[in-house]
Amino acid sequence: MIEENNKVKVTIDGIMVEVEPGIPIIEAARQIGGESVPPTMCYYSKLKGSGGRCRTCLVEVSKGSEKDPRPMPKLVPSCRTNVMDGMEVKVITSERVKKAVEGVTEFLLINHPLDCPICDQAGECKLQDLAYEHGLERTRSEFPRRTFIADDIGPNIKLNMNRCILCARCVLVANQLTDHRDHGILFRGDHAEISTYLNKAITNDFSGNVIDVCPVGALTDRTARFKSRVWFTKPVNATCKCEKCSGKAVLWMKGNEIIRVTARKDQYNEVEEFICNECRFDRKDINFWTIEGPTHISDHSVISLNHYELPLPKDDPHYLIDKKEQIKTKIG
Repeated sequence: MIEENNKVKVTIDGIMVEVEPGIPIIEAARQIGGESVPPTMCYYSKLKGSGGRCRTCLVEVSKGSEKDPRPMPKLVPSCRTNVMDGMEVKVITSERVKKAVEGVTEFLLINHPLDCPICDQAGECKLQDLAYEHGLERTRSEFPRRTFIADDIGPNIKLNMNRCILCARCVLVANQLTDHRDHGILFRGDHAEISTYLNKAITNDFSGNVIDVCPVGALTDRTARFKSRVWFTKPVNATCKCEKCSGKAVLWMKGNEIIRVTARKDQYNEVEEFICNECRFDRKDINFWTIEGPTHISDHSVISLNHYELPLPKDDPHYLIDKKEQIKTKIG
C-alpha cells in the first residue's frame, strides 16, 4: 500500500497510468504500450547515459503537473524528461509532434546511403521503420552525402560509418560492459565518426554486443555477412553452457545451419542479457546448443511473415478460402 501511494499519475494520449516517480516519460509510455510509445534511436534503458541525441522521441507536454499546470512551451525529448504528478503528454494526438518527427527523420536520412537492398540490417532496422512511417519520398537536400573511408576494426565486426547516426550506444555498451574500450566518437560536428583512431581491432570478450545495440546497419556481424536475408531465417531461443555469460541467445537458422547468433531482445528491441563473443561468433555448431523453442517475433515484422506478399482484401472471393487454409495449418 505504501508503494502505491508513492506513485504519480501521468496521462499520455488521454490514457492515465500510475508510475514510479522520477522515471522518463518514455518509460511511462511503455507501460501503456501501443502507438503511444515514442520511437527511439539512441535511448536504451539498459545503458546509463543513453538518450537525448536523436530527438525522435519528442513529445508535447500540455500540462506540466498538478502544482504547475502550465504547458511546456517546446517539445521535449521523452527519454530525458522525467514524469511529474498530474502531467499530461501528447504523442500521436499532437500535430506538432508528428511534424517534428518527420523533420528529425529527414535529417537522419540526409547522409544515410540508400543501400537497404544490400544491408544485413534490412528487415530489423529501426531507421527503416522510421523512414517508412515518417520519411519523405525523396530527399530535399542538394548537397552530396557525407562519406567515410571504411575502417577495419577486427575479424568479427564490420563497421560501415556511412550508415552511422551517432547514437553512441556502441560507445556506452563498451564503457559499461568491459574494463576498457578501444573505440569512441572522434572529431566534432559533420566530421564526427565512430573509430578506433589507429585502426586498432576491438578484441574484448563482449565487443560483439555493439552489433545488437546498433539501431542501423553501421555495425554488423562479419561472420554472417551476406549469408542470408533475415526474413529467410528462423529465429529460435537456445541456451548453452558458458562461463563468461548466461548462455541465453537467439539462433538464426537456415535449415540446420546457424547463420548468426544474437542476444535475446524484448519488445522494444533491447537486449535482455548480453552475451560473450565465444557464444556469438565461435559456437555456430548446433551441437553446442539446447533449443528451447521459436523466438516470439512481432506480427508486424517481416521476419514473422517470411515473405512480402500482401494480405488479400476482405472483399476478395479467395479471402475466406485463404483464412480456412491458415486455420487448418495452425490446427493441423
